[in-house]
Amino acid sequence: MYKKLRTAENIPYLVPEGERNTMAGIFRSDLAVEQHERLGAGRLEGVSAEAHEEDGCRVETVEILDERGARELCKPTGRYITVSAARLLAREKAAFEMSAQLLARLLRGLLPSPGGLTLVAGLGNASMTPDSVGPLAAEYVIASRHLKAVGGFDCLSPVCVVRPGVLSATGIESAELVLSAAARVSPAQVIAVDALAAASIERLCTTVQLSDSGIVPGSGVGNNRAALNRDTLGVPVIALGIPTVVDAASFSEQEMAKGMFVTPRDIDDSVRTLSKLAGYAINLALHEQLSIADIDMLKA
Repeated sequence: MYKKLRTAENIPYLVPEGERNTMAGIFRSDLAVEQHERLGAGRLEGVSAEAHEEDGCRVETVEILDERGARELCKPTGRYITVSAARLLAREKAAFEMSAQLLARLLRGLLPSPGGLTLVAGLGNASMTPDSVGPLAAEYVIASRHLKAVGGFDCLSPVCVVRPGVLSATGIESAELVLSAAARVSPAQVIAVDALAAASIERLCTTVQLSDSGIVPGSGVGNNRAALNRDTLGVPVIALGIPTVVDAASFSEQEMAKGMFVTPRDIDDSVRTLSKLAGYAINLALHEQLSIADIDMLKA
């Protein structure tokens, strides 16, 4: 099933045994819905799936129920919710607010303690556009723990934010830095935001995945880092991810496509828009009394 690896600091993380990925094992994807579709959909044991339309967006939920399902999809047990953000990128009227409110409702449904202290971790490399979703989203999140400590601010829940950077820049695993912050502030839950890899061009920069199973940064591009989950951090970890790169092997049979990842020409604009969506959705989920206009004012 999974083999357990450890970092220098003895933090365990999980990676699939072998190359069990989509379509004969040649495509990489962080999206559970893609794994489910390409590995047989309804025929998979230990996996349930459903889809519906909500506020004009397609919402697809894949739930890995047990170890059988975990073996099939090479992902930990838990819920994986994929939401279409295509309307937002099409610049439809009021699409941003509707998308943010929808994501907030779905995210709030995954949070074990919506009003408790939340640590938001913006994962990724701020200097590399396709990998900057986490750090950019963190800029939009309202940090309020210090405000709650002095009293008042009843409209806000306690939130703190970290942007741990990447191992190549800091020499420290993201999980190690987040673990240190969590040990210091004792959050009720962690929300980790990161860029993902997709296997289909159609889902590239058009979907958001929410999960209550945590996250392994870099797993979609074969660069598995230490995991952020309940086992490593000691508290529930909710992951919010946005696919910004696609495995070139999914649309090209050329040998050189293997191991190559492609990103859209307008990735700068897409990442800015989707990072803002992620940050606002987190604010709406954690600070239920705030509106989009309130967040605009506080983050201006």
